[in-house]
Amino acid sequence: MLNKRIAIVTIVMALCASGTAAIAQDVRQEKNMSLTLAYEAATAAMQFCAEKGWNVSVAVVDRAGQLKALLRADGAGPHTIDASRRKAFTSASARNNTSAILENVQKNPGAANLQLIDGFLVLGGGMPIRVGDEVIGAIGVGGAPGGHLDDQCAEAGINKIRDRLK
Repeated sequence: MLNKRIAIVTIVMALCASGTAAIAQDVRQEKNMSLTLAYEAATAAMQFCAEKGWNVSVAVVDRAGQLKALLRADGAGPHTIDASRRKAFTSASARNNTSAILENVQKNPGAANLQLIDGFLVLGGGMPIRVGDEVIGAIGVGGAPGGHLDDQCAEAGINKIRDRLK
């Protein structure tokens, strides 16, 4: 009888242990954008644009597209605030550069509806921030005289923190 009880307890414990392992596999670990990195990237992008004479707004969002940092230069148009935030959101959500998304929309009529997604802004100036292949956030710049120039500012922001994206 004692051996039977030990066998039952052993089986129950084994089942519980395997159930715990299955549950643990359902828990995800993700990297995300810190406030420090967001602020440093935004500041570097703003400085790059200022050196070129462009009054811009810069937004940095986390992996979920939630705002972490927002800077608006003196003299930047009021529309640049929302433009930079939406570019960052679009880039984080689509995990792609907004310039590449714009090119896709222009070449692929089926992609034209991407512009209808709430919060998206399909213009150059949004770039994902990655650790390896994982997108941990994005930066968006609005206000330079062209999306390709907004891209340059965003890239300068990412370059400032690149060595810490590990």
